[in-house]
Amino acid sequence: MWNKNERDGKTDQAKGEIKEVVGNVTGNDKLKAQGKVDQAVGKAKTAIGGAQKAVATAVAAVAKPVKP
Repeated sequence: MWNKNERDGKTDQAKGEIKEVVGNVTGNDKLKAQGKVDQAVGKAKTAIGGAQKAVATAVAAVAKPVKP
């Protein structure tokens, strides 16, 4: 299951890809650049979300009680 940052990151990446394609088709360099920025932001959010998930998993593994 994705956390909020991973979900938002994937959404930003998809939005950026659409903007970039529309910018290419219409010849709108500003829209194309915005698309690339949105994709980069999305990748960063996804990476942060993945790191959060890894830390949470590690903490949960350490926090499990030891059974004798």
